[in-house]
Amino acid sequence: MEKPLKPTEAELAILRVLWQRGPSTVREVQKVLEETKKTGYTTVLKFMQIMAEKGLLTRDETSYAHVYQPSVPREQVERTLVADLLNRAFEGSTSRLLLQALASKRASPEELAEIRKILKKHERGAQ
Repeated sequence: MEKPLKPTEAELAILRVLWQRGPSTVREVQKVLEETKKTGYTTVLKFMQIMAEKGLLTRDETSYAHVYQPSVPREQVERTLVADLLNRAFEGSTSRLLLQALASKRASPEELAEIRKILKKHERGAQ
């Protein structure tokens, strides 16, 4: 079985940009990251090259400026990270994880409605 990918914080920042923008060049990703934190072009380039080697990104080399895109869906990465946190910090207890999440940040009415929907699905035995 393939080992689940757990991106670093910097890799997650790049993935977030690509999930939001879609396929992008290093320059485009760097510009978005630069809006919140000083980030050099060569640093972003190196991270994206490493991420392609790790299988987190794919690279289209048909044009001069290579275009990168995520090779894993956002939901898959989020599930991997949550499963890791669930096991490491909460000893597998989903209720403790959910209670701490709700205690640490106020959920919007839309988020609460979505949580209720998911709970109803689980009560019916579906996932």
